[in-house]
Amino acid sequence: MSSYLGIDLGGTIVKLGLVRGGKVLATERVAADSQAGLGRMLGPVGEAADRLLAGVNDLAGVALAFPGIVDFPARRAASTNAKYNDAPDIDVEGWVRDRYQVPFVMDNDARMALIGEWTCGAGRGTSHMVMMTIGTGIGTGVVIDGRPLYGRNGCAGSLGGHLVVDYRGRRCTCGNVGCVEAHSASFFLPQIVGEDTALSEAFRTDSANYNYKTLFDKYRAGDPDATRVVRGCMDVWAAGIVNYIHAYDPEKVVIGGGIMRSADIILPYLREKVYSLAWCPISKPEIVASERGDDAALLAAEYYFKHA
Repeated sequence: MSSYLGIDLGGTIVKLGLVRGGKVLATERVAADSQAGLGRMLGPVGEAADRLLAGVNDLAGVALAFPGIVDFPARRAASTNAKYNDAPDIDVEGWVRDRYQVPFVMDNDARMALIGEWTCGAGRGTSHMVMMTIGTGIGTGVVIDGRPLYGRNGCAGSLGGHLVVDYRGRRCTCGNVGCVEAHSASFFLPQIVGEDTALSEAFRTDSANYNYKTLFDKYRAGDPDATRVVRGCMDVWAAGIVNYIHAYDPEKVVIGGGIMRSADIILPYLREKVYSLAWCPISKPEIVASERGDDAALLAAEYYFKHA
C-alpha cells in the first residue's frame, strides 16, 4: 500500500500528514506567516516533510491544500486573497518533483477538506454533499452525483463564502460587498462588533480582542452583547447554508472548523433556522459537524492519486 503526503497551507500553521489507507499516520506542524509569502515557507515545509518521510520508501504523491483559487489542471495557484500572494509565481510542482520525484496535485483547501470528510469522515456514503468550513474566512466544497464539483475554471463550489447575503453590506477582502465571509468570518469580528451601535460602548471598545472562543464563552454566560453577535453570525451562516441547499441540493451539509467546539450551540440553532427557511419539499438535508477536523484536508491526498 502506497503512502501520500498531504500539506495543508494555513494562514498561521502549515499542517503536514503522512496518509495511508484512509488514515493519517503521522503529522508535522510549521508556524507560518501567510503575509510573508509561500516562497519563504518552502524551506521550513520541506524540512518538516523530510522529518515526516524519514524511512518512508513508498511515497506515491504529494497533495497541497491552498487557501485560494487553484488552476487544478495546471497544478498552480491562480488567485489569492491576502494569503501567500506570491504563490501564482511559484512552481510548487517543480519543487516537489526535484525533491521527491513523485506526482503532485494542488487544490483549494476547502475542497480538499470536503474530500477528506466525504471519503473518510462525516460524508461517507453520500453522493450529494456540501461542506462549510468556518474560520478566518468561510470555505466551501461540493460533491454532486458522487464527484467533487469543479466547473469550467475549477471554482465551482469553492466560493460559498463569497455568496452575497446583504448586497448593501460590508466590503469583503475579495472586493465584493455583503459576502457570507464579510459578515461572519473571524477576520471580520472587529468590524462586526465595532460597527454595531446596538452593542454597549464597553463591549465595542474591546472589539479588537474578540475571537469566537471568547464570544461563545460570553454567550454561555448569558452576556447580552455576545449573544447578539453570536446569533447574528449564526444567522449569516444559516443564510449561507440555505443558499447552498438551494444551489446544490445536498443530502448532507457538513460544518467544519475550530468553531465546532461549540457544536452544541451551533448545530441546533442552524438546523432550526435553516429548516424554517430552506425550500425542501421532498427531503431536508442533514446538518452535521465534521468528524476529521484538522486532518480532513490531509486525508484528501490519497483520493487524488487513487480515485480522481
